[in-house]
Amino acid sequence: MSPAAVAAAALAPARGPARLARAGARLAGVGATALATATRLRRLRHEAGPDARARGRALALQDASREVLALHGIHAAASGAQVPVQSVLVSNHVSWLDPLVIAAHVPCVPVSKADVSAWPLIGTLARNLGVVFVSRGDAGSGAQALRSVRNFPEGTTSDGEGVLPFRPGLFGFALRAGAPIVPVAIRYEPRSLAWTGDDSFLPHYLALASSQGARVSVRFGAPLRPSPGASPRAVADEARARVAALLAET
Repeated sequence: MSPAAVAAAALAPARGPARLARAGARLAGVGATALATATRLRRLRHEAGPDARARGRALALQDASREVLALHGIHAAASGAQVPVQSVLVSNHVSWLDPLVIAAHVPCVPVSKADVSAWPLIGTLARNLGVVFVSRGDAGSGAQALRSVRNFPEGTTSDGEGVLPFRPGLFGFALRAGAPIVPVAIRYEPRSLAWTGDDSFLPHYLALASSQGARVSVRFGAPLRPSPGASPRAVADEARARVAALLAET
């Protein structure tokens, strides 16, 4: 059997009862992680100030992300530049796993589309972690999102083979704040982990939960430090070009 065939067999879903047992165990593990994280976050309410609470939430998200990836047999490998503190991370968007992959490597609070807050388990955990939910086209929610450090400016997911145009909204807020912008590229193996179009979350999740595992590579680029007078559109285009270049390197 060729190396490619061996890899494909390792990542294929299990059959019959074994598949159901694996998916059930992982779903139970996600629930346990959510409960433990919620307990940890309740303790953070007694921290002295908002900065300490924000840092604690980011670390809780990092630990929870690592646990969820490990539960599902997802091996994540990171490479590239060091991420500055208080930066805005912008990435290509391939799967609902993307926020977990980045948070597992960088303590941060993510930005997510508003409808994720209604997802079973995932939505509850995200709300408890202080995820900022953004309504598309809502300038007010975009301003609120500036308090976090991670965003997917494509606005939707792709198949992971390329990078869609970046929306300029968040880049304008980042420019006003003078925050460095870090390009990030994510690539999955198998490519079926891409979650695109009208795919429903539950079938996609169950396919992953019943599989034997997966691999993901995340690459961090050198920070962009545009001048305050730069155009948000121009900065968005430059960030997209850098993410595309990083994606080609993974």
